[in-house]
Amino acid sequence: MLVFTTWDGLLFLTVGFPSVQWLTLYMLPPVIVTVLGAQPSKACDRRAVLATWVIGAHYQVWGHRPVICGGRVVAHRSEWIPRSARWERHAPALTRTFGPKLTGRLMGGTDTEAVPPASPPVELAHTVRLYGPDHMVKIAAGRGRRKGRST
Repeated sequence: MLVFTTWDGLLFLTVGFPSVQWLTLYMLPPVIVTVLGAQPSKACDRRAVLATWVIGAHYQVWGHRPVICGGRVVAHRSEWIPRSARWERHAPALTRTFGPKLTGRLMGGTDTEAVPPASPPVELAHTVRLYGPDHMVKIAAGRGRRKGRST
């Protein structure tokens, strides 16, 4: 609903009320985004493609990848990655599209402040525990009803 509302509202403000000729333009892009975005992601099997797109856009705009398992914490200024480092792989395409002068401003040329380097990367040690049926039976037996309790 959010994709349809946003797209149709934007077109309604720019083009006006949809006619028969414009109906495809009003309906097709949100349908494509919804169908493609609802598919499971190949990069992370627990996410939909739309979630991967949103996380990627957040990274390109703000320059900070949140650590989900540690809780949502506001990034300190030293943790931000400069725009020039985030967009360096897109620099040739940006230069062809916008020209070298505008690309320099988009990439964060001399007019942006330098960000101090961040601390060393955090090493996460994952510990996997597999509790088998024997252990679960012991836990269930320990949680049995106590005498004297009524429901």
